Amino acid sequence: MDEPTRALAGRAAIVTGAARGIGLAAATRLARAGARVALIDIDAAALSEAVEPLAAEGLAVFPVEADLSTRADAIAAVALVGERFGGLDILVNNAAIVDDTPLAALDDERWRAVMAVNLDSVLWMTQAASDLLAASEAGRIVNLASTQGLRGQPDALAYSTAKGGVVNLTRSLAVDLGPLGICVNAVAPGFIDTRMARMPDGGHEHTSDWYQDIYVKHGRMPLRRAGTPEDVAGPILFLAGDDARYITGQILVVDGGFTATY
Repeated sequence: MDEPTRALAGRAAIVTGAARGIGLAAATRLARAGARVALIDIDAAALSEAVEPLAAEGLAVFPVEADLSTRADAIAAVALVGERFGGLDILVNNAAIVDDTPLAALDDERWRAVMAVNLDSVLWMTQAASDLLAASEAGRIVNLASTQGLRGQPDALAYSTAKGGVVNLTRSLAVDLGPLGICVNAVAPGFIDTRMARMPDGGHEHTSDWYQDIYVKHGRMPLRRAGTPEDVAGPILFLAGDDARYITGQILVVDGGFTATY
C-alpha cells in the first residue's frame, strides 16, 4: 500500500527484528512514508530476502545483521546506522522471541535468553541511540509490548514478564527522555498472524478449533479475527510521525478489542 504522503521524508529509522512479521511490516510502512530505514535482524538470510523487494521498489532500506541479545551488538548496530544515515530520528524496538515454557521447566538459561532479546535489547538500543535521537527535531521511540504484558496467560511466564517490563520501561523512558524532546511510546499487539502464532505441531493457533470457538464464535475477539502485521504497522507509523508529537509514555493496544472483553 502506498502512503498518501511522504510524511517521513528525510528521516532516518531503525527497526529491530525486521526480517519478517510486524518488524518487516513496520519497516515497509516507514520506508514508503519516505524514511531511510535500517532493518536489523539476527537472521541474515531472511533479512536479505526481506530487503531485496523493498530495494527494488526504490525504497531507502539498509540491512544490518546483529544479535541484539548482546549489548555490544546493539551498540555497534546503532553506531553503524548513525554513521550511514548521518543521524537517527526513529527507533522501533521490535526484536523478540516467543516462549511457552511451563513454570517447572523454566530454567535460568531460557529465562535469561528471553529477557535478553525481549527486554534488555530495548534498553540497550535506547541507550545507544539516545544521543542521536536527542539531536533530532522529531525523536521517536516505539517499543513493541504485548497484551501478554498486560495480563497473564498460561505457560508464558518469561515472555509475559519481559513484555510487562517493556510496558513500564516505556513509561520510565518517556519521563527521562521527555526533556530531550524524545517521545517514547509502545504498541501492545494481541493475537497477530505471525510466525510466533505457530503451535508446536506446526499448525497456526488462529485457525485451531479452540481459537475459533472461544475468540470468534463466542466473541472474546470483538472484531472476530486475528490481526495482521500490517494492522500493527499503521499504529507504529502514527507514533513515529508528527501527528504523535504530543503523545508520550502511552501504551497503544492493538488487539481487535480482546482486552475490552472478559
